Amino acid sequence: MNAITSYFKDIFHAIKTLLTGMRVTGYYFSHARKEIITQQYPENRDTLKMFDRFRGIVTLTHDENNEHACTGCSACEIACPNGTIEIISDREEDPETGKKKKIIDKFIYHYSMCTLCNLCIISCPTDAIKMDPSFEYATFDRKDLTMILNKPGSKIRKDVK
Repeated sequence: MNAITSYFKDIFHAIKTLLTGMRVTGYYFSHARKEIITQQYPENRDTLKMFDRFRGIVTLTHDENNEHACTGCSACEIACPNGTIEIISDREEDPETGKKKKIIDKFIYHYSMCTLCNLCIISCPTDAIKMDPSFEYATFDRKDLTMILNKPGSKIRKDVK
């Protein structure tokens, strides 16, 4: 008789723990968010706004005078775990001081290798690069995912050291 009692106790205990778990699930089901979370992506392409913490693609910010804040220090290149960023730099004589100054020739970004880890952004001492919220970069050719981020004719801002 003891085995039958133990059997029914186990069944009762199982049902009790199942109902306890379902009570928690039922609470979250009945107190769900009221706002719409799901985005109907292709249809709402014009009104779609990505959330603030979204990490899209790395961009080198330029102002209206085609000037940027990148000094070519290679901190982002060193911080990148995948070698996504390549900075090709040169030394040019500064006409005001007469000293040689490092300038960037090309700021190359390989999006196909990027894990969007944000380490390059954190390591940049001049905040020259940032994560852009754009995300539509699907392509059939991998070469299209290699971008030169500095615009033609761009130069470093005068206030950046």
